[in-house]
Amino acid sequence: MSITTKASAFRSRGLTSTLGGVAILATGALVLGGCASTGGADPEPTAIEDYSMTIGTLLPQTGNLAFLGPPEEAGVGYAAAQINEYTDTTGLTVNIEFGDSGNTDNKAYETEAPRILALNPTAIIGAASSGVSLQFIDQVTGAGVIQFSPANTSDAFTTYDDNGLYFRTAPSDVLQGEVLGNLIAEDGNQTLGMIVLNDSYGTGLAKYVTEAFEAAGGEVVAQPTYNTGDSNFDSQVNEVLAADPDAIVLITFEEVKSILPSLFGKFPADKLYFVDGNLANFGDEFAAGSLLGAKGTFPGTNVDDLGSFRDELTAWWEGEGNEPLTEYTYGAESYDATILLALASLAAGGATDGATVAAKLQEVSGGSGDGEKCTTFAECADIILSGGVADYDGISGPVTFDEVGDPTEATIGIYQFGEDNTYSKYEG
Repeated sequence: MSITTKASAFRSRGLTSTLGGVAILATGALVLGGCASTGGADPEPTAIEDYSMTIGTLLPQTGNLAFLGPPEEAGVGYAAAQINEYTDTTGLTVNIEFGDSGNTDNKAYETEAPRILALNPTAIIGAASSGVSLQFIDQVTGAGVIQFSPANTSDAFTTYDDNGLYFRTAPSDVLQGEVLGNLIAEDGNQTLGMIVLNDSYGTGLAKYVTEAFEAAGGEVVAQPTYNTGDSNFDSQVNEVLAADPDAIVLITFEEVKSILPSLFGKFPADKLYFVDGNLANFGDEFAAGSLLGAKGTFPGTNVDDLGSFRDELTAWWEGEGNEPLTEYTYGAESYDATILLALASLAAGGATDGATVAAKLQEVSGGSGDGEKCTTFAECADIILSGGVADYDGISGPVTFDEVGDPTEATIGIYQFGEDNTYSKYEG
């Protein structure tokens, strides 16, 4: 399968290729490789005086994205465990305080954000939902603390006045919308219906799917919305079905579980499309074959390509006494966020205040273009402690922040559901 239309993303981002279910996107600018040593033995790394850094999380333990909480918290915790294994070399110990973001209905963040901020963290990782992050971003960045999301995709953050303290390892929905809209068109669909969550994530993603689909010659014939906390979706389903579209996109969170039964038997499963907010392994929650052929997208490395990291993450998580992971979405992005924060602290000479660490995040991600490539915390830390500049390429991808904290390179995974209602990499 090939999606070849040029992305209409800001900052000249473009779609370069789609191969084996993964759409690879990058800026038009050349990303420079690492600088090799020019001779002589590499200097021995020198540890910074022992110090600790607190990182809090506000990730969804409850609410309509709670299924994303375990892989995200696992990513943060596993990264911290690896960082702390290297304390004797770096001097750095990372302490994690987990907190619940909830959603805009239960508003867990209203009590959890102040609790985490009272611990004087360097950064808060979260939320998963763009709409939830927008509820407390001013509170966090106003306190001089970094807010670092592994999953926010709304384009609102690119131009948000965040004092230079907001970063994310997930790419903007400009990119996911481009890939999904073109995928639907290339599947031969000429008309499209949508059911859309009415928040910055849902309406933003719907906008970019619409632009891409219409640019490919298609027409969006229905686009009803709903609000967080709604429990009845009959009117939205009826409106979309009455428009008789060729395909339906569900831009939702966990509410999709309540929406799908109203579509089964009335609309072909292989004409349904999911997004990162609801792409899940539903298994026996629905009758076998209910979702056969349905497709979906989410930003980040294809879960089928995570290799040993997936097994290591699961083993660490279960070793901490948790139930086995059933989802891995944004686990790699959460891991990379934590590693990058630790590397930025080392690059800043052991600083732990948000502003100083934030000032080094672009550098350690490779955004300054003059670093030496490295792919593990230990490898990157050695480069920094030896006087060099590290350019971390993570599990989720190169990352490479621009000047506003957005990743300039990204992959969009494309998936398809099988007979067992679980998804795997689309091989179209």
